[in-house]
Amino acid sequence: MKYSIGIDIGGTNTKLGVVDEKGAVLKRHEFKTTDYGNFASYMEGLEKAVSFVTADTDGDCVGIGIGAPNGNYYKGTIDYAANLPFGKSAPIVETLRMSLGYEHIYLSNDANAAALGEKIYGGGKNLDHFIVITLGTGLGSGIIIDGKLLLGADGFAGELGHVCAVVNGRLCGCGKRGCLETYASATGIKRTYLEMLSKYNGDSVIANKTWDELDARVIEDAARAGDRAAIETYNITGNILGRCLADFVHFSRPSTIFLFGGPVKSGELILAPTRISMEKNLMPVFRNKVRVLPSELPAGDAAILGAAALVWSGIEPER
Repeated sequence: MKYSIGIDIGGTNTKLGVVDEKGAVLKRHEFKTTDYGNFASYMEGLEKAVSFVTADTDGDCVGIGIGAPNGNYYKGTIDYAANLPFGKSAPIVETLRMSLGYEHIYLSNDANAAALGEKIYGGGKNLDHFIVITLGTGLGSGIIIDGKLLLGADGFAGELGHVCAVVNGRLCGCGKRGCLETYASATGIKRTYLEMLSKYNGDSVIANKTWDELDARVIEDAARAGDRAAIETYNITGNILGRCLADFVHFSRPSTIFLFGGPVKSGELILAPTRISMEKNLMPVFRNKVRVLPSELPAGDAAILGAAALVWSGIEPER
C-alpha cells in the first residue's frame, strides 16, 4: 500500500494524518501549534508527530503535503503568516526534507490544498473548472482551471477573500476596507448579526449571547426558529457573496463553485440567497450554467485530505 501524509498547520492547532490513494485517513494526530514559540521548536514537534503517525503504518510513504497560511508552493516557505511565530520566511519544506529524508514534500496555502482535495477526493473528481471557497475565520479560495491549480507568478494567486465587496466597508486584517472576508466568513456573519440586532432593537432569541458565544450554529438555529435578525443576516451575507461569485465566474467561468466551512452547514439559509444574488449579477451568457454546491469533503478530515492531495497532484506527472 502507498500512502501520503497530510499536514494542516493552523494558528491554534496542527493536524496530520496518513492518507491512502482512495482518500481514507488511516491514522490521525493533532497538537497545539501555540505550544511552540518559534519555528525551530515547532519543527521539532512536527518531526516527532510525523514519526509518530508513520511508526506503525504499513506500506510506503510517497511524500508529505502541507497546507498552511501563506504557504509558498514555489519556494517551500511560509511567508509572513500573521498567526504563526515563524517570522518573515520559514523554510519548512527544506527543513523537513533534511530531517526526515522524504524527497516529495509539497506546500501550498490551506485554501489551495482544499481545492486539490476537492479535485482528487471530493465533488471535483470529474471537473476541470471549479472554485472552492472556504468560509472560516476568514475567507480562502482555491481555483482549478483546465484541471490544474491556479498558482500565479509567486504561488499566491486567487486571494478572492480580499476583493472589494463593499466600497469603504469594514476594515480587514489585511489593511484594506470592504474585503469579502469581512462579510462572508464566520467572523463576518457574526458582525452582520450584531448590526441586525441593533436594527431590530435587540429583538432576537439570542440577543443575550456574547461575542465568544456566537457562532455559525447558534445563528443558524436562531434563523430556523424564525429570528428576524438571524434570517436577515443570512440574506445580507448571501447577497454580498453571490455578487462577488458572479465576478469570479466572469473571469474564470467555472462549472461549479464549492463552498466549505461552518456557515455552509446552514444549507439553503446561505445557499439560496447566494445563488439568487449570483444569477442576478451574472451576464446573460453565464446565467443558469454555474452550480453553487456545498463541498463533498468530510468536514473533520477535509484539511488533512487537502494537504495529502498536494502529494498525489505533485507526483502525478512522474507516474
